Amino acid sequence: MDRSELAPLIDHTVLGPETSIADVRRVLDEAREYGMNACIPPYAVEAAADYAPDVTLVTVIGFPHGQHSAAAKRREGVLAWKAGADELDVVINVGRLKAGEDDVVRAELAELTAAVPIPVKVIIETALLTDEEKHRACEAAVAADAAMVKTSTGFANSVVSEKQRANGEAVSGGATVADVELMSDYLPVKASGGVGSYDEAVAMLEAGAERIGASSGVAILEGTPE
Repeated sequence: MDRSELAPLIDHTVLGPETSIADVRRVLDEAREYGMNACIPPYAVEAAADYAPDVTLVTVIGFPHGQHSAAAKRREGVLAWKAGADELDVVINVGRLKAGEDDVVRAELAELTAAVPIPVKVIIETALLTDEEKHRACEAAVAADAAMVKTSTGFANSVVSEKQRANGEAVSGGATVADVELMSDYLPVKASGGVGSYDEAVAMLEAGAERIGASSGVAILEGTPE
């Protein structure tokens, strides 16, 4: 896959807690130069839309833990869309899913997808779920008319990885081929969390992903074979 084919599949991301408008502008400049999309914090969407109207803007809803109320997520999504977002990545309420409250999870997602005319990707936070829970999360996303499912925020992956290191276990946090294969049976997949190289990105795409979320979008593209 050459650079021109891969670039539009990457959501070049900056979502850390210290993200400034200057950081957002840097990511937008890189996205525009390389032909990527940009995934940015909600507060920066309006400024980003003015600064780089030609870049596809993705923002996050209920980020990073998904524990906002359904009404708050809906309102946040509507505000982001009106500010200029082209796509929304919403975090499910993992606690409710694990408690077996699938109807609540589905209703919350459906309330958001019905409120905006733009694609909604559902972040299921794979690092925190069993395979059975991943299936149920994907089923909820399908029932809510979501456009895609996304592996993770990246934040839970970091927590899981640190726990594994502390316990002397092999680190398994981040997007995995197995998770992408499982999720792609339901909806198009955005693989996000630990995808930092061209080879890793291609492995996710070959497993069935249709989008890559990464803060290292430039490094991924710079690693494209000549």
